[in-house]
Amino acid sequence: MSSALTDLSRHPIVQAPMAGGVSVPRLAAAVSEAGGLGFLAAGYKTADGLYQEIKQLRGLTGLPFGVNLFMPQPEYADPAAVEVYAHQLAGEATWYETELGDPDSGRDDGYDAKLAVLLDNPVPAASFHFGIPSNETLESLRRAGTFTLVTATTPEEALAVQYAGADAVIAQGVEAGGHQGTHRDLPEQDGSGLGLLSLVAQIRETVTIPIVAAGGIMRGSQIAAVLAAGASAAQLGTAFLATHESGAHDVHKQALTNPLYVRTELTRAFSGRPARGLVNRFMREHGPYAPAAYPEVHHLTAPLRKAAAKAKDAQGMALWAGQGHRMARELPAGQLVEILAAELDAARTALSGTGDLR
Repeated sequence: MSSALTDLSRHPIVQAPMAGGVSVPRLAAAVSEAGGLGFLAAGYKTADGLYQEIKQLRGLTGLPFGVNLFMPQPEYADPAAVEVYAHQLAGEATWYETELGDPDSGRDDGYDAKLAVLLDNPVPAASFHFGIPSNETLESLRRAGTFTLVTATTPEEALAVQYAGADAVIAQGVEAGGHQGTHRDLPEQDGSGLGLLSLVAQIRETVTIPIVAAGGIMRGSQIAAVLAAGASAAQLGTAFLATHESGAHDVHKQALTNPLYVRTELTRAFSGRPARGLVNRFMREHGPYAPAAYPEVHHLTAPLRKAAAKAKDAQGMALWAGQGHRMARELPAGQLVEILAAELDAARTALSGTGDLR
């Protein structure tokens, strides 16, 4: 584990930045205070909203934390396909008594303004999803004292991350909940993602920068496995989704372990980009027809998702979750970090004590 990454947290445990109101300051603070690395998610927030959350988090902890930004997306969506999908969703709008959102509400997520916030008020760590920042941006953040990480879903993407000058790469396996952080959204590659252990091993042989492994990790023994495969730390999202401090809707938290939801799938139904969630009615009915159009579809379905959440209707919500969701534990976030660390130590002791990998 690189010294720069080690200095950010006592344990090799990173709380994934989950956009949409899940990764709130109280969650990030609880994780950092317990020895992990807490993260805020800037996705779908305004620059001022991000600034206020950073300010609030600094009031809760003096320990390191991180902030995640979404990269601006190129314009490749087919307007006609988006319009057809909007017609298909008309019945949902009627059912939830709301209007569909404007698909042309903006595609850069306020990236430049949020980046300015991080440069004006430097944070210990910053990660990026859906692409790679410029060399100049990464260097500016480094000069400001910020450790930079960029998501990659293939060895080739990881090599591009290293070439751009990032300090570390987040290897995101196909098991991960929420959006896949592919650098280019290619529909013909849907469902072809690599499993985490295979991905980490391949990236370890491709790059020299530290690797943070992400995807389906719910137990300390799994953290031990990705560390053995070559990662320096593990990033967990779904595991923290169910914690007391998480900002996730109660319906979402309960669904993680509800026997009604037996599996997850990657879908474009809610956002137009592949994202893993619990299979529900909305996903089954609309997933096969959703176009490759992010963030247009995200904007289009936003009022529907909000109305479904207000009605506590899990069948219309985006229930993002990784493949290990049934292993979720409803605990205070700090206690979860302590348990994960203890499980990690136990797994390491078992392996070193016997040398038996069976």
